[in-house]
Amino acid sequence: MYRDRHRSTVFGADEAGKGPVLGSMFAAAVAVDDSADLPDGVDDSKNLAPARREELAADLRASDGVAVGVAEVPVERIDAPATDMNALTVAAQARAVSRVAEADERGVVDAGDTSERRFARRVADAASVPVSVTAEHGADERHAVVGAASVVAKVERDAHVDRLAEEYGDLGSGYPSDPTTRQFLRKYVADHGDLPDCARASWSTCEDVLAAREQSALDEF
Repeated sequence: MYRDRHRSTVFGADEAGKGPVLGSMFAAAVAVDDSADLPDGVDDSKNLAPARREELAADLRASDGVAVGVAEVPVERIDAPATDMNALTVAAQARAVSRVAEADERGVVDAGDTSERRFARRVADAASVPVSVTAEHGADERHAVVGAASVVAKVERDAHVDRLAEEYGDLGSGYPSDPTTRQFLRKYVADHGDLPDCARASWSTCEDVLAAREQSALDEF
């Protein structure tokens, strides 16, 4: 159960798609003004069915006094040299927060680093407006406004995966642990000799698929 509904923090931020081997990561921020309430039923996105997440995301966008901001981190940025996911998570959350927060407002974000204080400082420093940020592990489970952000981020990520499926066919959830995703990668590489553009080539899962393909070709030779 949440400690607060909305008043103790003005904005919240979270991300979805940090760990998949396929597709973009998305960060979302939600800000609530003093005259507004969050829709009933807002919760950590992991506790909600996909259809309910979509309903809540639509309600959040349609609510007076509620602002929603989204930032996408595409595969090209994820695979860029000398890039780490913590830095990308900071940058994405900061961009999302900057789209909804006013100067000197306060908020809480879901910590993407082992150090909550360090992550909060980095998000605040990267935001384009001066804001006060607190970071917590599991903030989406304790702060309604962060739960709302997690819902928006997850809906954006799911819609992105649906678009990829329209282009490539069934590719599963995009997570390395998903057998459908692994099978998709193996078949795509077998058919095309390389990874699809939607794959995070720097992920070990992709490296393993390419190595297996190369070894298979050598064995056939």
